[in-house]
Amino acid sequence: MQRLIIADDHPLLVEGLKKVLEEIEEVEVLAPAHNGRHLIDRLRQESVDLVLLDLNMPQVDGIETLKVLQKEFPKIKVLIFTTYNQPKLVREVIQMGARGYLPKNSSSVTLKEAVQTVLAGKTWFSDERQPASSAFDSADEFMKKYQVTPREVEILRKIAKGHTSKEIGEQLFISEFTINAHRRNICRKLNIYTPAGLVNFAREHGLT
Repeated sequence: MQRLIIADDHPLLVEGLKKVLEEIEEVEVLAPAHNGRHLIDRLRQESVDLVLLDLNMPQVDGIETLKVLQKEFPKIKVLIFTTYNQPKLVREVIQMGARGYLPKNSSSVTLKEAVQTVLAGKTWFSDERQPASSAFDSADEFMKKYQVTPREVEILRKIAKGHTSKEIGEQLFISEFTINAHRRNICRKLNIYTPAGLVNFAREHGLT
């Protein structure tokens, strides 16, 4: 059983997050921390595997909290969960050691998948905001270069993780037929027509 703590100062949001995250069998959701100072005090007393961290909090904000976490608790994984969506900020928290970055308007399915991915020792950055490549300043530039849509980028990420069309359809609540149509469009736009080629492309461009 892995232990998770939510650091956010919005009680209603926290309550909703707890209900979603408690559906993950292998995760124990601890009582929340309402600001950075409260979180740090809790971590000095309790064993925690993952912090779901908001950036906009009173007393000690998320950025300052993240600095302390990386200095005092480097083994604790941090998943940023915030309304801010600037690519520059995403890059900043990556450099500071965050293992994931997720907008607050993400679905409950995406939230659970992100938490499970980070707890498994991998990284998770939202489809819209993860830098697609070090050569691009934003996902927008990546999409413009390859003429792909946000949905196609999302599906390409999942293909790169080894998910089948059926599995992707179930995760995104759309039909397998629609996923296959997206796959054909992705192959055509990238001029790549094999699953292995798509996986390699995704890895080369930071989409895994």
